[in-house]
Amino acid sequence: MHHHHLLIFFALLIFSFGLFSRLAERKYITGPMFFMTVGMLASSLAFNLFEVHYEMEPVKLVAELALTLILFIDATLIDRGFLRTRPAKTSARLLLIGLPLTMLAGIGLGTLLFGSVGIISIVLMALILSPTDAALGQAVVKSEDVSGGIRQAISVESGLNDGIALPPILICMAMLGAAAGYHDGGWGGFVLKQVTLGPLVGLIVGLTGGWLIQKMSDRGWMEETFQRLSALPLAILAFAFAEMVGGNGFISAFVAGLGLTISVTSKQVRHQVQEFGETEGTQLILVVFLLFGLVMVPVASEYWGWPELVYAIASLTVIRMVPVAISLIGTGFDWRTVAFIGWFGPRGIASVLYLLMAVAAIGFVGYERIMSVIVLTVTISVFAHGISALPLSRLYGASRPSLDK
Repeated sequence: MHHHHLLIFFALLIFSFGLFSRLAERKYITGPMFFMTVGMLASSLAFNLFEVHYEMEPVKLVAELALTLILFIDATLIDRGFLRTRPAKTSARLLLIGLPLTMLAGIGLGTLLFGSVGIISIVLMALILSPTDAALGQAVVKSEDVSGGIRQAISVESGLNDGIALPPILICMAMLGAAAGYHDGGWGGFVLKQVTLGPLVGLIVGLTGGWLIQKMSDRGWMEETFQRLSALPLAILAFAFAEMVGGNGFISAFVAGLGLTISVTSKQVRHQVQEFGETEGTQLILVVFLLFGLVMVPVASEYWGWPELVYAIASLTVIRMVPVAISLIGTGFDWRTVAFIGWFGPRGIASVLYLLMAVAAIGFVGYERIMSVIVLTVTISVFAHGISALPLSRLYGASRPSLDK
């Protein structure tokens, strides 16, 4: 079928799901779960309605645009006032202690199960599966049964760990790309330009754009609609300018979001910018999950076996939950809170987008096992965390621990 048939298919899907979205929430059906499942049904695994390949330009474009916007919006979540609260300290522990330990645990188990594929490939797999996605357990973030502090801690951790994981992911991809002959000047020089010029460009775009937004809003010249719409052009400008000078566009987009947070002093204006990611940006995310089910699951499923399943389940349980428990030692949380935070570390949109980025950079052939593990882990997570979010939130909420101060 032609590309416009796929576009019509997606438009009908998002409209139809929207009509029953509140009912779907009550039945434990999330947007990512629905769109990924439909993608799988439309793929060669079932009805074979569309022939879409992961190397097709539209797939890369959607992935790049979604990742650029998500990183930008995530960075704007850092609030200077929030940094002094207890939830912020919890998020910091999860990010600075829990995340590195999760990466190391993932590398360790990967070495035991897939040692023959090469250490850099294993490190890349573990890094891609380290960021969490609170959106897959959206009921947790929205639930009144869970204290606001815990919801904040989980959301901020999810918002920032993808940006933290990005630089080492880029280094691994550059090393693998250099080994395949993709970087003539060596991976070191390539990475240096990526991680220096990218942040510099992003900071300039974010500070300048944020200053202009704040200035024009203070004068009453800028409508709220365009405050919200400014997120996409600023993210794209940061990405494009960085790529033009040899920097990394994704790092640039993330730093641009930080720059905007610094220069936009009004919480109301900053909230409008963030609203774009929560509304219009959601459509992009659903497209990505549809493509994930349509393109990546059928390709990866051929390589699934017991080692891949063991790693996927471990990634969502012990590799995540033990580091979280270690990072929260001394906080005074009871075991239910530690277990709750540990379980709700779904692997979702960041892992999918980093996977697509890796496939575009180094290809799928030769890296089938690590790519298939990532796909399987995300697939299990979409269902496991989507289905469990509401009932576990209600169960946990009975104790009502507080983390609001």
